Amino acid sequence: MSLSTSSSTNNDQSSANAASAAAARQAIDFLTMSRHLKTQPRTGWVRQEAGPRIESIADHSWRISLMAMVAGYSSSSTANKIDTNKCIQMALVHDLAEATVGDITPYCGVSDQDKHQMELKAMTELTSGLSVGTTTNNLAAETILSLWKEYEEGTTEEARLVKDMDKLEMILQALEYETDGENKKSLDGFFDSTRGKWRTSIGEAWGQEIESRRKKKSPQQEVNL
Repeated sequence: MSLSTSSSTNNDQSSANAASAAAARQAIDFLTMSRHLKTQPRTGWVRQEAGPRIESIADHSWRISLMAMVAGYSSSSTANKIDTNKCIQMALVHDLAEATVGDITPYCGVSDQDKHQMELKAMTELTSGLSVGTTTNNLAAETILSLWKEYEEGTTEEARLVKDMDKLEMILQALEYETDGENKKSLDGFFDSTRGKWRTSIGEAWGQEIESRRKKKSPQQEVNL
């Protein structure tokens, strides 16, 4: 091997190592930002003083992902040729913007349009930091942003299913808080907000099952409403 060839090989290796290090920094920066999902409590439960432990945004997203996996293999989802892996990925990232903008609810005084714009800006910034570098990082950033936009639009079979899972996880959590018996305010509103709004047959079936498991309020709970 000539000296010039050896020098070129070393330069190529150095460039590859530098690119790999940069990609690692971007990935860890992105994942560190997502930590806020683990530490932020869900606004609705804080407002209603649910307990004994208020779930985080990440708690919510994790179970939606598991629900999407189970639902994706159901007979109705199979008949509609739903992409189960896509549903799981979509569920994982559907609330990612809340890592920076927080969990905005209808009671926060923010319009749906403003909420969408805030979250779109957050997602664009989050993924742009990840996309500067290797092809792998670029693909991950593009996929995350694309899945989030698809979920927001809610028109594909996968997006409709995940949106149902989002509502189902909420009322399942409400049921669990009611069962624990330590919530200080009524959680009826969470159930009321989902009735008649299911987008899929499995969403409706699971919703009915969850509703059927609700226990009659105790006299003490009635006093706290």
